Parts: sequence; C-alpha cells; structure tokens
Amino acid sequence: MELRDIEIFLTLAEELHFGRTAERLHVSAPRVSQAIAKQERRIGAPLFERTSRRVTLTPLGEQLRADLEAGYRRILEGVESAASTARAARETLTFGVMGPLWQELAPVTALFRARNPHVDLRMREVRIDEPFRLLRDGEVDVALLWLPVEEKDLAVGPVTFTEPIVLAVGRTHPLAARSSVSVAELADENVLPSGLPVPDYWEDAVSPVPRSEPDRGGTAPTREEVLWRVMSGDGVAVACAQGIRYLERSDVAYVPLDERPVLRWGLVRRAGPIPPLVAEFSQVAAELGPLALTLDLEAAGSSGRV
Repeated sequence: MELRDIEIFLTLAEELHFGRTAERLHVSAPRVSQAIAKQERRIGAPLFERTSRRVTLTPLGEQLRADLEAGYRRILEGVESAASTARAARETLTFGVMGPLWQELAPVTALFRARNPHVDLRMREVRIDEPFRLLRDGEVDVALLWLPVEEKDLAVGPVTFTEPIVLAVGRTHPLAARSSVSVAELADENVLPSGLPVPDYWEDAVSPVPRSEPDRGGTAPTREEVLWRVMSGDGVAVACAQGIRYLERSDVAYVPLDERPVLRWGLVRRAGPIPPLVAEFSQVAAELGPLALTLDLEAAGSSGRV
C-alpha cells in the first residue's frame, strides 16, 4: 500500500465524507474513491459502509485504521526529523539591500546560489534612515550600501555597481530643454538637498555641487518635498539612476551632467576577520562588477523617461 493511499484512507476514516477528504488533501473526489476501492480489492473486504446519507467504517476498517495510524505518524515524524536535521546543517548568509535594489544585485545572487547550493541565501531590507543598524546588530552578514562608508566598526568590500548622477529640474525650468548641463552652470541655481535621511558624507557623495539652500530651522525637507519644490520651480536637485527608474515623477525632467558623475555602491560588512561565506559573496561580486546601472541619458534630458 502506497503512502498516499494510506493518507487517503486515514483521512477518510476521520472525515467520513469523500468530498471533505478530497478537499483536505487537495485531490479530486474520484481519486479518493479509486484509492479506497483499490485498498478494498487488495484486502478482499469492504473498509467502509456507504449509503446516500453517510459513510462509516466497517469493523475491518476500524481494525486497519488502528493498525496503520501509529505507524503512519511515526513515518511522518521520521521524515520531519530528517528534514529538520538537514535544515540545521545548511549554512545561511543574509544580505541587506535598500528597497528594490535587490534587483540590481540579481547577477551576484544568482551566481552565488549556483556555486553554493548548500547555502540558504536570505535578504533583509535596509532602511535608509538607519543604514548600518542591521549590520551592527548582526541581523545581516553583508549589506549593499552606497559609498563611501566612514564607520570605524564597518569594513568596505568590492564596488558592486555604479549609477549615473543627473540633474532633476521642473518641466518648465529653462534647463529642462537642455541636452546636458555642466556642474559650473549650477552655481547660479538653488541646489536643494537630496531630502534623504542619510549621513552628511553620503549627501556630499550624491551631490557633485555644494547645496546652496541653507537649512531652514534645523528641519531638512523630505525627498517628496524636494521633488515637489523641483516641480514647482523653486530649485533643482540631483538624482540617481535607480531613483529615476523606480520613483519617476512625470512633472520632473532629468538632465545629464557633462562631467558624468557616478554614485558607487559596494558591499559592507562588520570589521574584523571576514567570514567564509561573506568572502565568497564578495568574491562573486568582485568577479562580476562593478556592474553599471545605466540610463538613456539623452532621453532623460529631453523627456524625463528612462
């Protein structure tokens, strides 16, 4: 008797209803009937009494149920015990990434999985307002963060990918019609902050020009507030390729910068000896990278589409 047939028999003996048994086991009612008929032919006697209103076990069915149930449970427990042991033996690597950028890391994770099928690879989202917490708390082993990272307790690995930095302007701004703009030309513009809750050195890294607007009362604007002001013509701001790709705004145009500045992203881990799996993950990233997150910058300059 096959294990699936035993499962069908024991479930029907509990439910005493062919339809409920089929639903519970995610099979068709005819499949249940066929399995029971097969068992009865094999044994040579009925296991169930069937009427139009009810299904009951025969005395022989009751005996078979008692004989099979304990053994069936021991089989299930044995399989689960083996699976638990196997899961415990698997190594785990957890990487952190901001928002949708796990998509940009896909070539690295795919190659790492292919080389390390025994490793359970997991992802945690890193919040931009606390980019280092998961690393410091040991909740991730390695994180993809933008560079530089100037934290004494953290170590930086290979650059994993780069993305262009462009200028964000309102659709009616004079620069919106330009094919490109030089950094020097921005001296006469009100360059807004990024609006992101990030360390100052990250703000400096993403902006190729000094921000001209002073902090108003110690409260920095949010990213959406910055984009609204850009759209309204109150200033200009810098933007990165991944921000345009995933958070495009129809009233904002993106103009390439002549100098073609880029933002670099790299793998970051806790300082100290590098764990073997983190070393392997970093090696894969170094082999493949730095990947380039690209945009059609000419199209961005004229239409804002990417």
